[in-house]
Amino acid sequence: MQQSVVMMMHVPDVRATAEWYEAVAGFTRVRVNEEDGEMNWALLRYGNADVMLNSGGKASDAWRREVDLYVHSAEGVDAVYARLKGKVDVVEEPHDTFYGMRELIVRDCNRFWITFGEPVG
Repeated sequence: MQQSVVMMMHVPDVRATAEWYEAVAGFTRVRVNEEDGEMNWALLRYGNADVMLNSGGKASDAWRREVDLYVHSAEGVDAVYARLKGKVDVVEEPHDTFYGMRELIVRDCNRFWITFGEPVG
């Protein structure tokens, strides 16, 4: 097994968050844990990267949450924007950064920022 880092996000509703990431953001559900009919943990995958969701998180109306996801998109930022436009809260439309990335920033259903990025040129 190769070394890797997998982020775990604590969310108020694991099932609803997993469904959002699958339906809206294009992640794939790999594994879940349920107790008494309640999903309390999920492992999601986007390309070759994993994210874990765990119960116990709190809702927030903060402008920016404690953690952001940064997704290197093979699909291309403009294609992601076309697919997500009208379905998500867009924080920043596609734009080029001073550090050579084209990025799109959206919020997930828990108001965590997801930045989709690709190298410019």
